[in-house]
Amino acid sequence: MGGKIWLPLPVLFLAAVPPALLPGAASFTPSLDSDFTFTLPAGQKECFYQPMPLKASLEIEYQVLDGAGLDIDFHLASPEGKTLVFEQRKSDGVHTVETEVGDYMFCFDNTFSTVSEKVIFFELILDNMGEQEQEQDWKKYITGTDVLDMKLEDILESINSIKARLSKSGHIQTLLRAFEARDRNIQESNFDRVNFWSMVNLVVMVVVSAIQVYMLKSLFEDKRKSRT
Repeated sequence: MGGKIWLPLPVLFLAAVPPALLPGAASFTPSLDSDFTFTLPAGQKECFYQPMPLKASLEIEYQVLDGAGLDIDFHLASPEGKTLVFEQRKSDGVHTVETEVGDYMFCFDNTFSTVSEKVIFFELILDNMGEQEQEQDWKKYITGTDVLDMKLEDILESINSIKARLSKSGHIQTLLRAFEARDRNIQESNFDRVNFWSMVNLVVMVVVSAIQVYMLKSLFEDKRKSRT
């Protein structure tokens, strides 16, 4: 096994791990909502690690955007190594777990394919990452009437509501872009297939027409030898 790297929360950390040895690491900018698109070659497996605190929420959504069959094997494991989710030959999926302290591992497996590489999109949504405790720190600096406290509570509630809605809008837009890319790849693949089989049909028609002309011509030829 290769070395692991741990970053302080709430920094989002993902370690990209090739099959067998699982070395290497990749990091993202601090965020509670991140997405990533990568190409998984045929016959290979990629794993990622995400450190989580206690009683947080980890949501993983993935889609296969391109590649023969549009399918992939998905595996999600707890910090203790217990399998939480295992799916085979799926084109997409959404999974949410209530977390424990430790590094959660999720893998995309394309070892069943020997020819086709896959383009995979996945998004991580992390909730209850300790923000609420930090948001309550401002209260100890407030000295005033209860009315002021109530107004500040209302403002904070409105800000949190706007933040949640903006985050949801961004999540939906990201998914729509992923669906659009997937549909475009399917359309381009269908377009190539239609062109290929159209050319095959054209060649067959030309060959059949030439054979028919030859056979009709041979029927009207006078094969009798003239006597001298």
